[in-house]
Amino acid sequence: MMFAFFDVDETLISVKSMFDFYDYYLAAAGLSEREQHEASARARALLGPGVPRAQANQLFYRRFAGCEAAKVAGIGRAWFADHQRRGGLFHGDVLAALREHKAAGARVVFLSGSFRAVLDPVAEYCGADVVCCTELEVRDGVLTGGIARAMIGDAKAEAARELLAESGVAAADCHAYGDHSSDLGLLRLVGHPVAVGADPELATVAAGHGWRSLAGVPG
Repeated sequence: MMFAFFDVDETLISVKSMFDFYDYYLAAAGLSEREQHEASARARALLGPGVPRAQANQLFYRRFAGCEAAKVAGIGRAWFADHQRRGGLFHGDVLAALREHKAAGARVVFLSGSFRAVLDPVAEYCGADVVCCTELEVRDGVLTGGIARAMIGDAKAEAARELLAESGVAAADCHAYGDHSSDLGLLRLVGHPVAVGADPELATVAAGHGWRSLAGVPG
């Protein structure tokens, strides 16, 4: 047995799922177009220069404080279904690689800073075996706005190490896919790293080590 580890946002899929879902969520909540635009702009401002990714994640998920977890999950499934109707959500070349790994008997693992409301339907469609993601705090079925477990940067590599240790699988036999320099910890962990897209720092490291690369082409 071996693992095939996949970052999700802009690696397997063509969007940043948190923010793309948030736009859909705002519309589903019945906000006016002006309110949607303002709320979306405030959320995306978290990606500004100098804002650490971990901090941006914490601030983003606070926006769901007081929401019913089941309702958010339902909107997540509707978001995914809408993307499937429109097409172009997945990077076709990366999805094809995932399916090749599945056909060869690999266990597919998602490692993502996004959350289950959007990742679960994607995982079910792809047949992912494990989803390691940002876990939100829930009390009595309601999201608190807090994070129970973050899955950003080095946390992805640590989660992969835990799975490898539990299973006894050799890292050298495993594959990993990422699109950003923050995925380097995960990519360096395995024997078969794959760089997706054109992030300059990641591309430089990949070229220097002779790693496989995929363009990340929307299908």
